[in-house]
Amino acid sequence: MASQSKSPKRFAALDSLLQGLKRSRGSLLVLAVLILFPFVFARITGTSVNEGPAKYWQGQFIAVFIMAIFAMSYDLLLGYTGILTFGHAAFFGGGAYTMALFLTHVAPRFVKTYRVSLPGGLDVTEPSAFLLAILLVVVVSLVLGLLFSIVSVRVKGVYFAIITLAMAEAIHILSKATDFVKWTGADEGLHGVPVPAWINPTQYRLRFYFIALAFAVVMYWLARRIVNSPTGRIFVALRENESRARMIGYNPALYRTIAFVVSALIAGLAGALFSVWTVSATPSMTSAVTTVNALIMTILGGMGTLVGPMLGAAVLEFFGQFLYQWFGARWPLVFGIIFIVLVMFLPYGIVGTWRLRSAQWKRRWSLRKQRAAAQE
Repeated sequence: MASQSKSPKRFAALDSLLQGLKRSRGSLLVLAVLILFPFVFARITGTSVNEGPAKYWQGQFIAVFIMAIFAMSYDLLLGYTGILTFGHAAFFGGGAYTMALFLTHVAPRFVKTYRVSLPGGLDVTEPSAFLLAILLVVVVSLVLGLLFSIVSVRVKGVYFAIITLAMAEAIHILSKATDFVKWTGADEGLHGVPVPAWINPTQYRLRFYFIALAFAVVMYWLARRIVNSPTGRIFVALRENESRARMIGYNPALYRTIAFVVSALIAGLAGALFSVWTVSATPSMTSAVTTVNALIMTILGGMGTLVGPMLGAAVLEFFGQFLYQWFGARWPLVFGIIFIVLVMFLPYGIVGTWRLRSAQWKRRWSLRKQRAAAQE
C-alpha cells in the first residue's frame, strides 16, 4: 500500500519536472548553444579553441555575460519594484574596486603569510584568498544596498533618483581622489591586478568563459526565484500601487530594502567579476555613464522581464562594437538614433513587446477557431 501511495506522488513530480522543462526549453536551448559555441566556432574557423578568432569571441561573450547580469540587477529595481535610480554604478563599481583592492594589496600578503591546505595536502591558499575577496565584495555590496535603501524611506520619485545620483557621484569622486592614489590609483585606476593564475582570463580564456557563463546562469536563476516568490509579487504590488500594498498590511520600506540589497549584491558580484576580467578597476566603473548603460539595456530589452535586459546587454555590446568599426567615435550618436527608433516601434522593449504581441496573436487565433467551430 505504501508503494502504491508513493506512485502518484512520483508521477506528479515527474509531470511537474516535464512541465518545467517544457516552459524552459527556450532558455535551455540558448544555454546549450552558448556551451557549444567555443568549440563549434573554433571548428568552423579551423583554429584552436584557445587562440585566434575563437578566443576573441569568447572574450566578447564574457563581457556580455557580465553586463547582462548587471542590467538584470537594475531590472529588479526599475522593472519589478518601480524604483528609478541613477546610482546603480555605485554597486557595480564598489564590487569592482573591492575585488581589485583586495587582490592588489591584501591577497599577496595573505598568500605569503598563511598556507591553507586540504587534508590530502593540496594547497588551496590562492583559492582561499579569492574566496575571502568574494565574501568582502558581498559585505560591501550589502552595506551599499542598505545605505541606498535608507534614503528611499525618506524620499521617493524624482527626488530619490537625484539623491542616488549624488550618492553615486560621491563614490565616483572618492575613486578619483588623489588622497587615495596609493591605494586606488586615482584617475588612472588600478591596472594589472594580480589575478590568481587558475582564473587568469588571458591564460585560461575558455575556463573563464565557462565561469562567467555559470555565474550568469546562477544569478538569473536566483533572480527568477525571487521574482516568482511571494516577495517578488509584493515588489510588483509596490510598483503598481504602493498605497494599496501598505493598506493591506505590507511594509513598503522593508520590501524596498530587500529589493535594494538583492540588486546591490548581484550588481556588486558582476562588478567583481568584471574587475577580474579586465584585470583592473577604474573610475569609469562608478560613473553615471555606467548606470545609464544599465538603463538603456533594461529599456531596450524590456522592463520587468529579467531576460529582456540580458538581451539588451547583448545588443548594446555587439551592436556598439560593430557601430564603432563603421562610424568610429561617432557611434554613440548613431546608436542613439537607432535607440529612439526602437523605442518608438518597440515601446515595451524587445522581449516585452514580443510577449504582448504574441499574447494578442494567440487570442485572435483562438477567437478565429471558436468562430469557425461555431459556424460548423
